[in-house]
Amino acid sequence: MAEYFDTEHAREIAALQGDFLSRSEWPTWTLIVAIYGSWFGILSMLHSGRLLPVVATPLLALLGAWHLSLQHELLHGHPTRWARLNMLLGWPPLSVWYPYTLYRESHLAHHRDEALTVPGIDPETNYVDGDEWARLPRWRRALWQARKTLIGRIVVGPPTSVAAMLAEEAKAVVRGDRRHVPMWLAHGVGVVLLLGWVERYAGIAWWHYLVGVAWPALGLAMVRSLYEHRAASHPKARIAINEAGLAMRLLFLNNNFHLVHHDLPALPWFHLPRAYRMRREAYREKSGGFVIGGYGALIRRYAWRATDAVEYPSSRPNIN
Repeated sequence: MAEYFDTEHAREIAALQGDFLSRSEWPTWTLIVAIYGSWFGILSMLHSGRLLPVVATPLLALLGAWHLSLQHELLHGHPTRWARLNMLLGWPPLSVWYPYTLYRESHLAHHRDEALTVPGIDPETNYVDGDEWARLPRWRRALWQARKTLIGRIVVGPPTSVAAMLAEEAKAVVRGDRRHVPMWLAHGVGVVLLLGWVERYAGIAWWHYLVGVAWPALGLAMVRSLYEHRAASHPKARIAINEAGLAMRLLFLNNNFHLVHHDLPALPWFHLPRAYRMRREAYREKSGGFVIGGYGALIRRYAWRATDAVEYPSSRPNIN
């Protein structure tokens, strides 16, 4: 148990982790069935002509974003103790762009709280080092600044994130690091099979699926990370608490309680709200006031306005 929990709260969390819900993980199993079952159900209705593509497309995009939230839960050790089985449950590339294995590797590296937000160390940072920022051409600065707004993050976030990821992977291969090559080959085969089957069975062209389903799915998923971290001196003050409504909590599997998740990364998604309620004021204080009143508040304030600066503050924390 982390050292910043008092003894009473440690017992409370241990009780949550040992209850029937946590032992059986039936909410997560139900979620897995619901996501894959709904995905196949929508395609079956398209195949039979009972659903129009104009209706199916946004539904599939929504499921794609939900599947990305599910992948996040799986990589944190749910619903089983076997990482390989969890990987198989999350491997189907419904949202196309990111291989599950790569996402798992980079996201677990992100959970080093003392390095959160630091460019070059945190793989999920939304900041750019000052020296690099000074060298960037105007068009790349404009893209980075757009990604700091909610609309820009949805629209240009997916292609810029995918492009940056592919560039890093290509650089690794050039350097002689070919560890990820088998992963990419398997992922590529999976994507080709998925797009081919969707087009043949449901009549959705591969390009339609990429542009109309996979792109919006990633854009919607990136709404959660628009402002869940900020540059601050204390690591815990870098992590947001978003007191979202039920629909968005379900879509993001309660990861909006992001500080709670970082404190308790092994706690299953369905217990995060309860853990937060147990110590609501303490968590709000620990976050340094980094509390957001739901995604509606984010939309009203940051739809077209940047959350903060792209350039990382000059005073970087010491990382051991």
